[in-house]
Amino acid sequence: MVTQEQRKRQLAREKFLRQQQRRTSARRKARMRNSVIASVLGVIVIGSVALYTTGVLKGDDDKSNASADVTPSASATSKAPDPCAKPAAGKIKTETWKKEPAVTIDKSAKYTMKLATTCGDIDIALKTSAAPHTVNSFSFLASKGFFDHTKCHRLTTSGIYVLQCGDPTGAGSGGPGYTIPDENLKDTSLKGGIYPAGTIAMANTGQAHTGGSQFFLVYKDSTLPASYTPFGTISASGMKVLNKIAAAGESTGAGDGAPNATVVINKATVTKS
Repeated sequence: MVTQEQRKRQLAREKFLRQQQRRTSARRKARMRNSVIASVLGVIVIGSVALYTTGVLKGDDDKSNASADVTPSASATSKAPDPCAKPAAGKIKTETWKKEPAVTIDKSAKYTMKLATTCGDIDIALKTSAAPHTVNSFSFLASKGFFDHTKCHRLTTSGIYVLQCGDPTGAGSGGPGYTIPDENLKDTSLKGGIYPAGTIAMANTGQAHTGGSQFFLVYKDSTLPASYTPFGTISASGMKVLNKIAAAGESTGAGDGAPNATVVINKATVTKS
């Protein structure tokens, strides 16, 4: 016969076992919930990295190498008409260099860059004194025809609003073979975490001093960390060209993909004015 004391101990054990089961179940659910959250955050982080560079935007020059109203993007199955012309005849150059070229530009002078694209000319006033290494590199690469006949390989139309160019591979993985230092990250134009429309800035890997040849053109105010060298201002006529490209949308319909417009830099030139 079970005594009252034995019955109490049995009930206590059963209560303890129920508590343990509830705790085990709770821990299991918490692990599952945390796993789901981690997966979602991982997707968000990966998506953010992809946007921030190649670029700002990831998509760096050496191995890959930036939030507001959403600009509608044409879907992958229903593209808007291509507003651009056929590319000029010519081949992309594949020459690379082991180190950054010596700075030979006049840091006190004004320089401009013209991107003669299939969609129209994009004129840019360069910030020479604030970003001398960047401007010098672009002057060097343009003189070598490095950008000529290259595609602008990426358009983002959600979260950030940029056209990314400067990769001879057209896939977000190319560059000149060298990197340049970050510059001008405290530019007065970068207020409140915004790269304003009309900015041209360097793409990078997300790490310091990893810019090469890839850059992005901001056609609408974009929220980005101040990690991407702003080195010029796009002209009003250049902004019209960018908006035309953006209006045609990108290939995925998800807000980040190749532009539907045929955006090719027929020729890039940097001129001392």
